[in-house]
Amino acid sequence: MTSTTRLTVAQALVRFLSAQYTERDGVRRRLISATWGILGHGNVAGLGQALIEYATVPGGQSPAAAPVMPYHQGRNEQSMVHAAVGYARQSNRLSAHAVTTSVGPGATNLVTGAALATINHLPVLLLPGDTFATRVADPVLQQLEVPYAGDVSVNDCLRPVSKYFDRITRPEALVPAALNAMRVLTDPVETGAVTLALPQDVQAEAYDWPREFFAERVWHVRRPAADPAELAAAVGAVRAAERPLIVAGGGVHHSRAEAALAEFAAATGIPVASTQAGKGSLHHDHPQDVGGIGHTGTATADELARLADLVIGIGTRYTDFTTASRTLFERPGVRFLNLNIAPYDGHKLAGQPLIADARGGLVALARELGRHGHRVDPSYSAEYREDKERWEQRVDACYEADEPDVRPTQPQVLGALDEIVDESDILVNAAGSLPGDLHKLWRTRSADQYHLEYGYSCMGYEIPAAIGVKLAAPDRPVWALVGDGTYLMMPTELVTAVQEGIAIKVVLIQNHGYASIGGLSESVGGERFGTAYRHRADDGTYTGAPLPVDLAANAASLGMRVLRAKTVRDLRTALAEARAADTPTCVYVETETADTVSGAPPAQAWWDVPVAETAARSSAVKARELYERHVTTRRRHL
Repeated sequence: MTSTTRLTVAQALVRFLSAQYTERDGVRRRLISATWGILGHGNVAGLGQALIEYATVPGGQSPAAAPVMPYHQGRNEQSMVHAAVGYARQSNRLSAHAVTTSVGPGATNLVTGAALATINHLPVLLLPGDTFATRVADPVLQQLEVPYAGDVSVNDCLRPVSKYFDRITRPEALVPAALNAMRVLTDPVETGAVTLALPQDVQAEAYDWPREFFAERVWHVRRPAADPAELAAAVGAVRAAERPLIVAGGGVHHSRAEAALAEFAAATGIPVASTQAGKGSLHHDHPQDVGGIGHTGTATADELARLADLVIGIGTRYTDFTTASRTLFERPGVRFLNLNIAPYDGHKLAGQPLIADARGGLVALARELGRHGHRVDPSYSAEYREDKERWEQRVDACYEADEPDVRPTQPQVLGALDEIVDESDILVNAAGSLPGDLHKLWRTRSADQYHLEYGYSCMGYEIPAAIGVKLAAPDRPVWALVGDGTYLMMPTELVTAVQEGIAIKVVLIQNHGYASIGGLSESVGGERFGTAYRHRADDGTYTGAPLPVDLAANAASLGMRVLRAKTVRDLRTALAEARAADTPTCVYVETETADTVSGAPPAQAWWDVPVAETAARSSAVKARELYERHVTTRRRHL
């Protein structure tokens, strides 16, 4: 007879999660290493009670007694997901966090974070409370009543942004649902947000669980090898190419294929450009690294892309920023070879697929090409190296500050940071004008230094994600680079950093508005309308005096140590002080805008944002004329 243990559903779930592990390349890690939570009536008596029950090992006062399920108290549900995502990415997707919320707004606040996790293929376990499964108390507080369907709640909003969704309406249903959740979280192709909706009455219900349910389980994270026929075809395609170009995406990092890529590029001489997710796949000083590609890429990489006859995509989704909205790869007859673990991405752009783990696929390609002694023509190598050197001179010019006692530009802020970091530092950013500047200008020194979330480009990601990164890498300096627009979206987790003593370093850049979208607005005939943080003028536009907000004072009021920097000289001092700090620290700096001081180089490739086809204002008419010229260069790769 099978022995059982009587626990509530919530207690059983927490105990089950504490016994799940991943294994890849012989290394074992805890799968769900902590839970974030904001407790309300939908989870306080269920998961809240279970989390305190399993917060420490029973009777474990000794230092060696490790927590069964560590708990982190959040301030905003979306932020908690961002923190979990930052942790998962820094942990190479081999370890993740859970996030629990109450019913109603607590649950719906998860949707944005869930979409971000799923788009970026990063694992996070969502455990929102739900309305009564027994329906004895309908409608409960915060319940959405749906007249045409009795089994729908606000948690159903999470279905389209989750890679797996289940609602646990009976205790015994937890067993298959929990196992399926772990399967998806550890699948390198399918991973993303996983949701187990937990009705509040079911959470507190007791059940006799088979003890096997709580046994340690190790989920192997596979590295699928290349099909021999696909590998042979890939070798043939590379050998036939005269101007091949590698596009390194986030899959290189997820696979930890950076060393294999570096060896492959050095052996073949093929240049490597990187997407936002793939930047850092090669160190900036690797001879084959040519920088970012696409709309926010370097002139070197984009010119190589225009002339490439074979594009070798490694772990990339080919978003519109990477392909310049299908205008970048313009050589007649250009072909694509896509090394990707996901068949869906491997077949994009009518590409020749090589479906495999990135590291294993690169090793196999290098082995087969090495048998033929394959290497690109020396003239091709000389060409891109000379172009790269010219671009580096442009970067130096952007970083240089001839007058240290003036207000810095945004690129000069990056230049000051560049002076003090080393390979141990990690930079976190997500949205606004900074991603473009970083993609063009930043010189990565390690594989995981550049942490850009640009799959969802979600404002508010940076501060909580930096907390998650710091939890995964406690001994490394972690910087959250934040504009004023992003800061005002979601500064709340600064309180969490202060409460937990998580020594993130926040660089808060004040440029009085949405700088990135302001520039885009101007280029498409929108005249920067509604993008500045200014008082409303007499004509109804926001073109009056800057708002008298003091974001540094706000950060200080949340418990942060704040260093104000008015000049380039101040900034250098403040950044060095922040880097040495062992408490959460914010460096606040107001920057000059591109209107008054030279900023980063402009976009080196187009991005398709449709312009009004008819308009009365001349700015929109001119923008439409330019748009129609660009549209003619767009192509379908068949």
